[in-house]
Amino acid sequence: MRVYMNQKRIPAHVAIIMDGNGRWAEAHGKERYEGHIEGVHSVKKCIKAALRNGVKYLTLYAFSTENWGRPAEEVNALMELFCKSVMDNTAELAGQGVRVRMIGRRDRFSERVCHHLNAIEEQTAAGEKLTLVLAFDYSSRDEIKSAVRSIAAAVAEGRLSVEQISEQTISDALYTAEIPDPDFIVRTSGECRLSNFLLWQASYAEMYFPSVMWPEFDENEFDKAMNVYAERNRRYGKL
Repeated sequence: MRVYMNQKRIPAHVAIIMDGNGRWAEAHGKERYEGHIEGVHSVKKCIKAALRNGVKYLTLYAFSTENWGRPAEEVNALMELFCKSVMDNTAELAGQGVRVRMIGRRDRFSERVCHHLNAIEEQTAAGEKLTLVLAFDYSSRDEIKSAVRSIAAAVAEGRLSVEQISEQTISDALYTAEIPDPDFIVRTSGECRLSNFLLWQASYAEMYFPSVMWPEFDENEFDKAMNVYAERNRRYGKL
């Protein structure tokens, strides 16, 4: 393994679509839920690697709006796993200097899940080394729709003119306001699509699609991804 050392080429914001838990479980003769449990271990490894590499923002696609369409047993198991993970890891994250933020809708979660969402944000609010952004009940199209509605309301109420609407106006109305756009988007399992994830924010992000399933994405794989990014030449449409 090459050690990632070029501090000038560290992506400030890495976003990961954590794909392949279920397929990993099936390939190993396990229940899908066991794949999600194993995936939690990968989350912890990637947080550790992000801290070591000096990444400032790490966004994880934890639960998409489309995931509500999965079997109820799997969704319920995911919610329980999330609550347990929060209870087990909040103190450690706070101790590591990790601040946790949630993006997405909260109105469809149970009172218990909302309690844990609020608790982890409050108890890690002082973290300054890494901001861990968890996209939970997240849909980029829904996010953009919500932003358009808020901007339209501001225009209708006379707080904003049509001429004043800029790209920054839209960015400021998204869930990710005050979070820089991702520099690097990684999707595990070899699938090459964004699946309704950070569509506005990903305009000039570099992308990487390793074939490993999410439960196999460990610190070595994270370092490998950092090396891939370091070799990219970001031109932003210029020469």
